[in-house]
Amino acid sequence: MSCPLLFAQTSEGLFFKPTAAVSAASGEKDVVISVSKYDSAIRVTDADQFPVQGNISKVAALLGFIQLKLNRYAVIANTVEETGQLAGHTIYKVVQHSIVPVSSSASAASGSRDTIDADEARYLQLLETQLTNATLFFSYTYDLTNSLQRNETLGNNASNRFSWKNCDTRFFWNHYLTEELRELTQQDARLSRFIQPVIYGYAKCVETVLGATPIALALITRRSRFRAGTRYFRRGIDEDGNVGNFNETEQILGTWGSAERHLFSLLQTRGSVPVYWAEINNLKYKPSLVLGENSLESTTKHFDQQISLYGDNYLVNLVNQKGYELPVKEAYEGIVKQLNNPRVHYNYFDFHHECRKMQWHRVHLLLDQLQEAGLKNTDVFHKTVDANGQTIQVISEQHSVVRTNCMDCLDRTNVVQSVLAHWVLQREFETAHILRDDGNDLWEADKNLLSLFQNLWADNADAVSFSYSGTGALKTDFTRTGKRTKAGAFNDFVNSASRYYQNNLTDGPRQDSYDLFLGNFQPFVQPGRSPFVDARPSYIQTLPTVMYAALTVLGATIFFPKYHFTSMKNLMFFLTASVVLALSGKFVIKNGIQFVNWPRLVQPAFLAVDGGSSKDGKGVKYAPSSKFYKPNNQKKSD
Repeated sequence: MSCPLLFAQTSEGLFFKPTAAVSAASGEKDVVISVSKYDSAIRVTDADQFPVQGNISKVAALLGFIQLKLNRYAVIANTVEETGQLAGHTIYKVVQHSIVPVSSSASAASGSRDTIDADEARYLQLLETQLTNATLFFSYTYDLTNSLQRNETLGNNASNRFSWKNCDTRFFWNHYLTEELRELTQQDARLSRFIQPVIYGYAKCVETVLGATPIALALITRRSRFRAGTRYFRRGIDEDGNVGNFNETEQILGTWGSAERHLFSLLQTRGSVPVYWAEINNLKYKPSLVLGENSLESTTKHFDQQISLYGDNYLVNLVNQKGYELPVKEAYEGIVKQLNNPRVHYNYFDFHHECRKMQWHRVHLLLDQLQEAGLKNTDVFHKTVDANGQTIQVISEQHSVVRTNCMDCLDRTNVVQSVLAHWVLQREFETAHILRDDGNDLWEADKNLLSLFQNLWADNADAVSFSYSGTGALKTDFTRTGKRTKAGAFNDFVNSASRYYQNNLTDGPRQDSYDLFLGNFQPFVQPGRSPFVDARPSYIQTLPTVMYAALTVLGATIFFPKYHFTSMKNLMFFLTASVVLALSGKFVIKNGIQFVNWPRLVQPAFLAVDGGSSKDGKGVKYAPSSKFYKPNNQKKSD
């Protein structure tokens, strides 16, 4: 079991030591790991070898080690904050981190840059971006990568049984960073104490009272490390059956009555439409929608895994049934028909049509539809526990899951998931005998509990959205208040504009930060030239600068004219700048794909790169991959 660590940095290297001593009854000895600055090797030593002098501090956790192009680094969670207690287990969020160089050649990594090259500096910047933006959570005594039900099956219900070996590797976010530590545990099991799995997502638990019964309500979202990334660069499915933006969300209810103590867990999932498709950025507000080749094999892998993990899958598809999104809807429906799997239950709900004119209460129509398909609000994990949180009896297990998607699996998806959670929560309170089951005793009548519930789900929506799109979620005014407002609609407009800018002009490095942290790109094994070299033709590289200059001249002639606006010299500058801006703008709009900030480390499958270097005059140009095609009905639907 992991714990906080003592961290020492000396002239010989880095040292880590658990702050909690091992139990004498275990027969083990306290252990220290050292990482030599000379060869970067991890070694196991006795506790008395830990330095008594030097730069010594207490840190929350060691997230692992990463080798970049030239040097190796320790990634450390320095400080954390508590986000709640889950059945006696404290949940923490990482609030401060550090990236510490191991080798002597990187000793100036945090100061002088003369010992690292430009590429190494860029890799460090990407790593910093990932750690700064990520919302990382963990517990020393509870496995957050697994649901309450999976932990029960694995025997993780007792705190002294929690082991990283039982983690769900889909949600073990620092899995790549702990690779060497995990391998070394085969030689010395004591190294397990230094392995702290973290999840990327959301985890919070609040406590209140309903009636006279103390309750705890927790919400945990785990983001998959497979096919992870940003909004437009990780869509659809891959050949292994992994989908973009896959998240598992668990709502946990604990009721601490004097006679009985109950724990309930409801799992829901979200994930990109499981076919080959993409939206290719081109600086237009609506990117170019493309579909890929037959994805039956990959989709079959996806749902085989989902059924093995969750049981029956109730699919809720929220994309529009006409216009731009129609091809995605048709592709999803077509592949489900090909699957012909009796455990995959497809449900379509036209969210924007049913909830038009801010009639968002009509989303409850989906509940009727799902119940007709066979979904029950009693299909949850339920157990009773003693005062110490130990299991007394498992009363029921969850044998199905609702898998919700819209185009991004963000905004509409968030609303539907919260409505489903609201519906199930009522039944759980009735099962625990806190509320009557006559249909008149509603939990939302408690306004304090309702506010806690709504804010949990709205904060969760923002966390998932920030990680994927770069902004908070849309439509959270409904999630927080139960009503759609004009102020909320305006906030959605602002977020949509911000998404447009980020997704076209800044998401490339953000995607690179994911691929670097997760090990999809390993700088030390990648031969060849720097991936950061801009190999586009020189005229494409310089055109934005020309446009900025023309815009500056145009503004100067209007607001700071020479003599007066209609003077010949001023008008000449004004007309010249206008022509340059117009011609440049027309070229950029026509060739928008060349000006998008694409990822540099792992090329998206939907993108083809042609050409050589910028020095030969031709340079690199981007184009849609020949493996993807534009749907026939997209043009007339847009």
